[in-house]
Amino acid sequence: MTVFSAISPQSPRARTRAHVIPIVLGGTAAACAVALVAYLLWPTWGPSGANAPEKLPVSVGGTLFNLPTNAIRMKIQRHSGPQERIDLDFLYPSLEPPGAPKHVTADSVDAAMQPIDRIFLSIAAHRDALSPEQRVATIYPRYLDQAAAMPQDGLTMRIFRADTPYGTEDLYSAASPALTARCTRDGATPGMCLAERRVGGADLTFRFPRSWLSQWRDTAEAMEKLTAQLRGPKG
Repeated sequence: MTVFSAISPQSPRARTRAHVIPIVLGGTAAACAVALVAYLLWPTWGPSGANAPEKLPVSVGGTLFNLPTNAIRMKIQRHSGPQERIDLDFLYPSLEPPGAPKHVTADSVDAAMQPIDRIFLSIAAHRDALSPEQRVATIYPRYLDQAAAMPQDGLTMRIFRADTPYGTEDLYSAASPALTARCTRDGATPGMCLAERRVGGADLTFRFPRSWLSQWRDTAEAMEKLTAQLRGPKG
C-alpha cells in the first residue's frame, strides 16, 4: 500500500515572508543604531545655549583676544581660533554684551526705532596697511580745511573740505584722554563716528553716534576700557 506524505511543499508566499522578516528586523536595528549614534554625537552647545562658553579665544592678525560670545554679531564668527575679521557690539555705557534681539513686527517697527544705545567694534587683521596714527598724521591733513579750530571742552573739531573723499565728515581730536574720530554729519540719519586704533597685528574700529561727543571723555574711556578687556594674555 502506497502512503503519501501529508506535508505539502512550502508555498511561494510563505517563503517570501520568511525572507522578508529578517531583513525588516535587521533594517530596524540598523536605523536604531544610527539614531543613537547621531544623538550621542550631535553638538549640544550653541551661541545662546546653556553650555556655550561665555568667552571665546580668537586670534586676529596673530593677536589674541578673549571675546564675549554674546557680543559677536554674526553666528558664523562665533568660534575660537584664527579669524580674519570679527564684528561685535556692546551696550553703552555698561559695555555689557547685548541680550537676544527682540522680534520686530510691522506693528512694532516704529516703536523699535530707538536711539542707538551700543558701541560697535570691528577687529580685522591689518596686513601691514597704513596705521590709524599714520593716516591722522600724513593723510587727513591734506584734506582738512586750513581754517584754525579752537578746542571746546578739550575737544577740537576740524572740517574736511567738500571737494575731498571725506567731504561730508568732520575730524575730532583730543589729547587727554586720547581721542581721534572721523564723524559724518547729522542728516536724514544721525551722524556716526569712526575711531581706530592698532593692537598688535589687528586694527580695532569703533563706531558710535556723533551725539555721544557731548560726553566725549566717557566715550574715549569706554573704548580704552573695551580694548583692555578684550586683550588676551600678552606673550
